[in-house]
Amino acid sequence: MDTLSYKTISANKNTVNKEWIVVDAKDAILGRLASEIAKIIRGKHKPSFTPHVDCGDNVIVINADKVKLTGKKMSDKIYVRHTGYPGGQRFQTPRELLEKHPERVIEKAVRGMLPKNRLGRRLFTNLFVYAASEHPHSAQQPKEIQL
Repeated sequence: MDTLSYKTISANKNTVNKEWIVVDAKDAILGRLASEIAKIIRGKHKPSFTPHVDCGDNVIVINADKVKLTGKKMSDKIYVRHTGYPGGQRFQTPRELLEKHPERVIEKAVRGMLPKNRLGRRLFTNLFVYAASEHPHSAQQPKEIQL
Protein backbone atom coordinates (compact mmCIF):
# COMPACT_ATOMS: atom_id res chain seq x y z
CA MET A 1 0.00 0.00 0.00
CA ASP A 2 1.39 3.40 -1.03
CA THR A 3 0.96 6.04 1.66
CA LEU A 4 1.52 9.75 1.42
CA SER A 5 4.11 11.30 3.68
CA TYR A 6 3.45 14.86 4.84
CA LYS A 7 6.37 16.78 6.26
CA THR A 8 5.95 19.89 8.36
CA ILE A 9 8.09 22.59 6.80
CA SER A 10 9.76 24.84 9.35
CA ALA A 11 11.01 28.12 7.91
CA ASN A 12 14.28 29.72 8.90
CA LYS A 13 15.79 33.11 8.13
CA ASN A 14 17.44 31.77 4.96
CA THR A 15 14.35 30.15 3.44
CA VAL A 16 11.76 32.79 4.37
CA ASN A 17 10.28 34.90 1.55
CA LYS A 18 9.85 38.52 2.73
CA GLU A 19 7.85 41.06 0.71
CA TRP A 20 7.14 44.80 1.03
CA ILE A 21 3.56 45.94 1.59
CA VAL A 22 2.05 49.45 1.64
CA VAL A 23 -0.98 50.13 3.86
CA ASP A 24 -2.96 53.38 3.69
CA ALA A 25 -4.13 54.43 7.18
CA LYS A 26 -6.48 57.15 5.91
CA ASP A 27 -9.84 56.95 7.76
CA ALA A 28 -8.87 53.56 9.27
CA ILE A 29 -9.73 52.70 12.88
CA LEU A 30 -6.48 52.47 14.86
CA GLY A 31 -6.91 49.15 16.67
CA ARG A 32 -8.34 47.25 13.71
CA LEU A 33 -5.58 48.56 11.46
CA ALA A 34 -2.85 47.77 14.00
CA SER A 35 -4.00 44.19 14.53
CA GLU A 36 -3.91 43.49 10.77
CA ILE A 37 -0.47 45.12 10.47
CA ALA A 38 0.83 43.07 13.42
CA LYS A 39 -0.46 39.88 11.77
CA ILE A 40 1.36 40.72 8.53
CA ILE A 41 4.60 41.66 10.33
CA ARG A 42 4.47 38.43 12.35
CA GLY A 43 3.84 36.35 9.20
CA LYS A 44 0.65 34.66 10.40
CA HIS A 45 -0.98 35.14 6.98
CA LYS A 46 1.57 32.80 5.35
CA PRO A 47 1.28 29.01 5.18
CA SER A 48 4.96 28.73 6.15
CA PHE A 49 4.45 30.58 9.47
CA THR A 50 6.98 29.53 12.11
CA PRO A 51 6.51 31.01 15.61
CA HIS A 52 10.19 31.51 16.47
CA VAL A 53 11.32 33.00 13.11
CA ASP A 54 10.92 36.48 11.58
CA CYS A 55 8.91 35.24 8.58
CA GLY A 56 6.59 38.24 8.14
CA ASP A 57 6.62 41.01 5.55
CA ASN A 58 7.93 44.56 5.77
CA VAL A 59 5.01 46.98 6.16
CA ILE A 60 4.98 50.64 5.10
CA VAL A 61 2.12 52.68 6.59
CA ILE A 62 1.27 56.00 4.92
CA ASN A 63 -1.15 58.77 5.99
CA ALA A 64 -0.63 57.96 9.68
CA ASP A 65 -1.91 61.41 10.66
CA LYS A 66 -5.38 60.58 9.25
CA VAL A 67 -6.05 57.55 11.47
CA LYS A 68 -9.29 57.48 13.50
CA LEU A 69 -10.14 56.47 17.06
CA THR A 70 -13.68 55.56 18.07
CA GLY A 71 -15.64 57.03 20.97
CA LYS A 72 -13.90 59.57 23.21
CA LYS A 73 -10.51 57.83 23.06
CA MET A 74 -8.92 60.81 21.30
CA SER A 75 -9.15 62.76 24.58
CA ASP A 76 -9.68 60.05 27.25
CA LYS A 77 -6.98 57.49 26.34
CA ILE A 78 -3.62 58.23 27.97
CA TYR A 79 -0.13 57.15 26.91
CA VAL A 80 2.23 56.96 29.90
CA ARG A 81 6.02 57.22 29.69
CA HIS A 82 8.81 57.91 32.16
CA THR A 83 11.86 60.12 31.66
CA GLY A 84 13.98 58.06 34.04
CA TYR A 85 14.29 60.84 36.62
CA PRO A 86 12.41 60.95 39.96
CA GLY A 87 8.91 62.32 39.39
CA GLY A 88 9.43 62.02 35.63
CA GLN A 89 6.17 60.33 34.71
CA ARG A 90 4.65 62.02 31.64
CA PHE A 91 1.15 61.63 30.17
CA GLN A 92 -0.09 62.30 26.63
CA THR A 93 -3.42 61.88 24.88
CA PRO A 94 -3.63 60.58 21.30
CA ARG A 95 -4.65 64.09 20.16
CA GLU A 96 -1.43 65.59 21.57
CA LEU A 97 0.66 62.75 20.14
CA LEU A 98 -0.95 63.10 16.68
CA GLU A 99 -0.10 66.82 16.62
CA LYS A 100 3.61 66.32 17.41
CA HIS A 101 4.48 62.81 16.16
CA PRO A 102 1.55 61.25 14.23
CA GLU A 103 3.48 58.08 13.32
CA ARG A 104 4.00 57.13 16.98
CA VAL A 105 0.30 56.43 17.57
CA ILE A 106 0.38 53.57 15.04
CA GLU A 107 3.83 52.44 16.21
CA LYS A 108 2.66 52.17 19.84
CA ALA A 109 -0.48 50.26 18.83
CA VAL A 110 1.41 47.75 16.68
CA ARG A 111 4.26 47.31 19.19
CA GLY A 112 1.69 46.36 21.86
CA MET A 113 0.38 43.58 19.59
CA LEU A 114 3.79 41.99 18.93
CA PRO A 115 5.54 39.49 21.24
CA LYS A 116 7.32 41.02 24.25
CA ASN A 117 10.73 39.40 23.66
CA ARG A 118 13.79 39.54 21.38
CA LEU A 119 11.76 38.36 18.41
CA GLY A 120 9.13 41.07 18.98
CA ARG A 121 11.80 43.77 19.08
CA ARG A 122 13.28 42.39 15.84
CA LEU A 123 9.85 42.22 14.18
CA PHE A 124 9.14 45.85 15.08
CA THR A 125 12.03 46.95 12.84
CA ASN A 126 9.97 45.70 9.85
CA LEU A 127 7.43 48.52 10.36
CA PHE A 128 7.87 51.87 8.60
CA VAL A 129 5.29 54.57 9.40
CA TYR A 130 4.99 57.92 7.60
CA ALA A 131 2.56 60.77 8.30
CA ALA A 132 2.46 61.89 4.65
CA SER A 133 1.32 59.94 1.59
CA GLU A 134 4.89 59.57 0.23
CA HIS A 135 7.53 57.10 1.37
CA PRO A 136 11.21 56.56 0.45
CA HIS A 137 10.86 52.80 -0.20
CA SER A 138 9.84 52.85 -3.87
CA ALA A 139 13.01 50.91 -4.81
CA GLN A 140 11.60 47.87 -2.96
CA GLN A 141 8.53 47.87 -5.28
CA PRO A 142 5.98 47.41 -2.48
CA LYS A 143 2.50 46.01 -3.13
CA GLU A 144 -0.44 48.09 -1.93
CA ILE A 145 -3.15 46.23 -0.01
CA GLN A 146 -6.53 47.34 1.35
CA LEU A 147 -7.30 46.44 4.96
